[in-house]
Amino acid sequence: MTLLWIAMALLMLPAIACLLAPLRSARTLYAELHAFEANDTAAEQNLAIFKRRLASLNAAFERGEIDAEQRAEGQLELERSLLEDTTTHAVRPLKSPRAGRLAVPLIALGVTAISLFWYMEEGAEGDLALYSVQQALLDDATATAVTYIARIEEQAMLQPDNPNVWAMLFPLYRDTGHEAQAINALERLIALEGRLPELLAQLAQIRFFMAGRELTRDVQDLVDETLVQDPRQPTVLGLLGIHAFDAGDYEAAIDHWRRALATINDPPMAESLREGIRAAQERLKSPETELPDGLAAPLNEENRENRSEDNAAEVVSDRVSE
Repeated sequence: MTLLWIAMALLMLPAIACLLAPLRSARTLYAELHAFEANDTAAEQNLAIFKRRLASLNAAFERGEIDAEQRAEGQLELERSLLEDTTTHAVRPLKSPRAGRLAVPLIALGVTAISLFWYMEEGAEGDLALYSVQQALLDDATATAVTYIARIEEQAMLQPDNPNVWAMLFPLYRDTGHEAQAINALERLIALEGRLPELLAQLAQIRFFMAGRELTRDVQDLVDETLVQDPRQPTVLGLLGIHAFDAGDYEAAIDHWRRALATINDPPMAESLREGIRAAQERLKSPETELPDGLAAPLNEENRENRSEDNAAEVVSDRVSE
């Protein structure tokens, strides 16, 4: 964070220098304007032009090119033009070149204050603080899952409106067996980010396993809402496949897993889905075939409870890298 503020200060220096630049040229500009006003001969030049045009008009009258009426109209027009050009307006005297010097530094300070306020409101200060905590935890070889959770919870108290904090806490809670806290963190994330299909799918998934792999009303509502937004959402399709397999509907399980397999980008999970499809196909032939552990493992809370505490570092690191 210290380096950030130093960098911001260095970036502000050129802006402040541009604002202060007029002060350096104020005296020179004052001298030039004063000399211009003192030597202004515009009135004399306008009078000379009037005399030339009037002489030309009289000459044309004497040559008979115009009559007396035209001469009078022309002279009147020239006099009006001269009057407009030579009318003197009260000109305010030039102020001292030192006038207004206080306003410039005040404006510079105002620009700095507004920039800092804008950064505090719209910048990523909270994410940088979160990144600093993550780096400190990764550098601490003695840090445990409890340590990770405690440090991220501190950030949640300091910046409760930062979705990245809850996005970090959710997998930490989930992977250490704290399902209720994981659901709370995920619901806070949904409240901040909106009801995105991938977030709703994760909420449906964790509630599905907390309910003993049953499609409760809450889980079914989340599944339906997710599929309305994204009919190919792989997490929900994988969940539906497991439920169908447990219920003995192997054809439905195969259909769900094949659809999930078409959009999934995680090779281990893809392989687990293929194993599940093979198991469902074999179950259609032989009822004794079991669902491969590899398919349910990525979703099963019992598997998460047995994860090593060292995995918390990977969870935090992966989230920040995203």
